[in-house]
Amino acid sequence: MKLSDHEKDGIVVLEPKGKIMGGPDASLLHDKLYEFIGQGKKKVIIDLSKVDWMNSTGLGILISGYTTLRNNEGELKLANVTEKIQSLLTITKLIMVFEAHDSVDAAVKSFK
Repeated sequence: MKLSDHEKDGIVVLEPKGKIMGGPDASLLHDKLYEFIGQGKKKVIIDLSKVDWMNSTGLGILISGYTTLRNNEGELKLANVTEKIQSLLTITKLIMVFEAHDSVDAAVKSFK
């Protein structure tokens, strides 16, 4: 997995690309989130449009990020959830935990 980031209207947008399956990927996302929290940036969107696949460890990474931000008075939202990942979130009932939006712009607007 590769991870890039940028800001839109003061909200951090993380863009993972490839497969989210644990290993070094877990610490990459986790460390990046803590870096932003340390900078006082607590509104984060994860754009999943370029994620090919995610396994249970990948879901754990998302849950960890969600929990990390919540514990630091922040919020994490998902954008551009692909059909594969949508079904994974539905099967695991995590669709009720994560707030998902059709686009990054829609997710940004939901913070206001």
